[in-house]
Amino acid sequence: MNRPLNVIAREIRADWKKVNFAAKPYLDAMDWLESVNDSYYCENGRSIVLYFLANAGTWKGETAKRIKAELKAMTK
Repeated sequence: MNRPLNVIAREIRADWKKVNFAAKPYLDAMDWLESVNDSYYCENGRSIVLYFLANAGTWKGETAKRIKAELKAMTK
């Protein structure tokens, strides 16, 4: 069972102190999602997660590595 995206978003914010400006809108959208099957306005959750991952390259460390793997697994 996957963790809710809004829970993951809170953990990301706690770890990533200066969120990249390009990743921030997708992280903000994840605050409103439970899963990749949900929608945020006209964007589906899967796309939001993939766009977040594409813009989260500057987020480093063990927490980042673990959460990025978790998010990638959700999109398959």
